[in-house]
Amino acid sequence: MDLAISQLPSLLAMLWWPFCRVLAMLSAAPIVGENMVPVSVRVLLAVVLAIVSLPVAAPPIGIELLSVQAVVLTAEQALIGFGIGLAFHLTMAIVTVLGFVISSQMGLSMAIMNDPMTGASSDVVSALLYVLCIYVFFAIDGHLVLASVLGASFQAWPVGGGVDFPTLERIAYNVAWVFAAALLLAVPVIFSALVVQVGFGFLNRVAPALNLFALGFSVVIVFGLFMLGYLVRTLPEHYVRLVHRVLDMLSQGLRQAGAA
Repeated sequence: MDLAISQLPSLLAMLWWPFCRVLAMLSAAPIVGENMVPVSVRVLLAVVLAIVSLPVAAPPIGIELLSVQAVVLTAEQALIGFGIGLAFHLTMAIVTVLGFVISSQMGLSMAIMNDPMTGASSDVVSALLYVLCIYVFFAIDGHLVLASVLGASFQAWPVGGGVDFPTLERIAYNVAWVFAAALLLAVPVIFSALVVQVGFGFLNRVAPALNLFALGFSVVIVFGLFMLGYLVRTLPEHYVRLVHRVLDMLSQGLRQAGAA
């Protein structure tokens, strides 16, 4: 019993740094990191994944938990885990930006509601697309992909091996890709709304006595809903392609770290 108690600090030290990386990844990851998942559930899941990852994590032994080196190592693991979770969160950010752009073009951006999943105010179209991508995320076993990337990260970026700043820099630069991808997906809705508004502008010049403002607003919404229905049918395929791009970006970083 005394031997087990004496070994407890070393066991906690071995578990602490994988736990910090896993918890940071889950906090930044899509769906799991949202407010709809309680913090206690997230912490419990991080403990389980940290215990499972111990054979591949190989944390350093002999570092005091209350030392400056331990604090630096903890921040390093949190930064690596946050970068991995943020990379997967980019795909959900694309869907959110896409929904906001579509709502703005359809005239539905005025219908703002409090989103319980993210804890912020969002429009109805963004919430609809977000729920659709949640189903797609679990349909393609996104949670298992997160776990596999986490295990590979411990081999490519071992605990105490330093931070891979080129990969983190690549993830930061891909924030611009979020806006570009969302705009490309929203082009059909933007173009259809523009055509309808230009057409009603010509009609207003021909028949100024008609109240085309109220009629045009309704027609834009109808055309927007038609294009949204077409986009919803193709959005899962686009989402899977975006996830593959994120995986390619992380795989390239893992291969470079493994080669180094």
